[in-house]
Amino acid sequence: QVQLVESGGGSAQAGGSLRLSCVISRYTDSTYCMGWFRQAPGKEREGVATIGHGTRYADSVKGRFTISQDNAKNTLYLQMNSLKPEDTAMYYCAAVFCAPGRTAGFDDPFAYWGPGTQVTVSS
Repeated sequence: QVQLVESGGGSAQAGGSLRLSCVISRYTDSTYCMGWFRQAPGKEREGVATIGHGTRYADSVKGRFTISQDNAKNTLYLQMNSLKPEDTAMYYCAAVFCAPGRTAGFDDPFAYWGPGTQVTVSS
């Protein structure tokens, strides 16, 4: 069982940076992979990045965003640099059961979701 809460969203200028955080509360010793997703108005939710044994990134954010986690702080991060207006969306962190040694794909059955944090990038 997992509870997730995002923070760090807000407004930024194009070319600016934001860092999102997701605090993870775990009540079991199960192994999870984590991910960040986003959804803009009128668009489908899309995967941004996942982390497990390694990392995966959507092509649209490669080289600009970095996913990381601090197990001691029970926190997942998404560092977003060189922001673009098209990055504007609600951002969600999510967790999925994940076997040791693998990294989740965006189509894996993520079962736990945070309430989201809004990111708005102006031109």
